[in-house]
Amino acid sequence: MTSKHTDTTRTHPETPRIALVFDFDDTLAPDTWDGLLSDLGLDPDEFDRKHIDPLLQDGWSSIPARFYALVNASGTQVETITRERLAAYGRNLTPYEGVKDMFSLLRERAARITPEVEVLFYVVSSGFADIIRATDIAEHFDGIWGCDFHFGANGEIEFPKVIVEHTEKPRYLHLVEKGVNKYQDRPAYEVFRHLPEEELHVPLHQMIYVGDGSSDVACFVLLTSHHGVALGVNKPGAPVHWGKDGIDTEERIDDIAAPDYTEGSELMRSLCLAVDSICSRIAIAGQPDRE
Repeated sequence: MTSKHTDTTRTHPETPRIALVFDFDDTLAPDTWDGLLSDLGLDPDEFDRKHIDPLLQDGWSSIPARFYALVNASGTQVETITRERLAAYGRNLTPYEGVKDMFSLLRERAARITPEVEVLFYVVSSGFADIIRATDIAEHFDGIWGCDFHFGANGEIEFPKVIVEHTEKPRYLHLVEKGVNKYQDRPAYEVFRHLPEEELHVPLHQMIYVGDGSSDVACFVLLTSHHGVALGVNKPGAPVHWGKDGIDTEERIDDIAAPDYTEGSELMRSLCLAVDSICSRIAIAGQPDRE
């Protein structure tokens, strides 16, 4: 008979990986929708009021409404919007302070506790994937998912070919969980199928998600219910941003801080503590069993 002291069964088999998943707009950088419209010479509030609000009142979902209105505006109300135009905006976009150094800081932090741990970074956004992929921080991410356009023969936006609705974001967390290389090209529903924990690429309890508000609630709920870490960012001077959306911050996220990624900031302290916690669990699980 095996005693409990020699039982090698683990409740949660830990893989030597951590995944940090970020929203983009108002999380890692200023809002690209308002920013692009302004860059095109449009007033974002007026554009929303005239072109998007009527669609919403007609029953459209918010993300398709935005991109439909932008396609209609291209070449008529503004200059022709092309892939290169989106990329040019992305190349000139300045991320929030400290973002560029965050990747190496967190990898170094993880290595102090668990040298063999692999720290992965991803973006899941309902915004412009072409803009995000053109930024100078894109190279640091292991995966970037967002809304994509089909471009016509002249390079102009013609129709959105990939839409990432707010409530669809958790699908990409499951994609990271199961393994992007294995599941990226499979039918979308397959990422929801059960896999034994020992076969998971990154279990949900070894993920950290960072987002800025109501568009991220589905991801916050998924991770907190699986003992992952959910962190919220809030622009300084806008404390009502969370409350007005009816988000129960105490139950759904672990901390809210300004989007300041400089070393020693509140947000970076929370990220470091989250990495420490997950790495410690991985280190404990990796210790040899003793009879």
